[in-house]
Amino acid sequence: MPRAGALVRGTVIVMALACALAYAADSLSVRRRSMHATATNPYETLSATRVLAIPQKGGKIEYQVDEQNPQQSVVCVHALFPHDGHAPCWYVKPRFGQPIPM
Repeated sequence: MPRAGALVRGTVIVMALACALAYAADSLSVRRRSMHATATNPYETLSATRVLAIPQKGGKIEYQVDEQNPQQSVVCVHALFPHDGHAPCWYVKPRFGQPIPM
């Protein structure tokens, strides 16, 4: 019967190899789609109005459009993992248009 330490070490090695294989496959997919890129595949540019959430007395929050920088945009990649310095779109889209707390 294998020792607990050997079992844990083997599990960690298998998990690390699985993660490396998933990242490599994801990277190859992004590179292949980059050869025949469209406007939204594999990279997409998202734009939204930049809204500030300003706390007021009594626990209320006032929302204002940022006058100095009213538009914000970000480039994301359609993949499981970040590539070329861009976050995955599945992570960026739910968080992008939310008001910025001050």
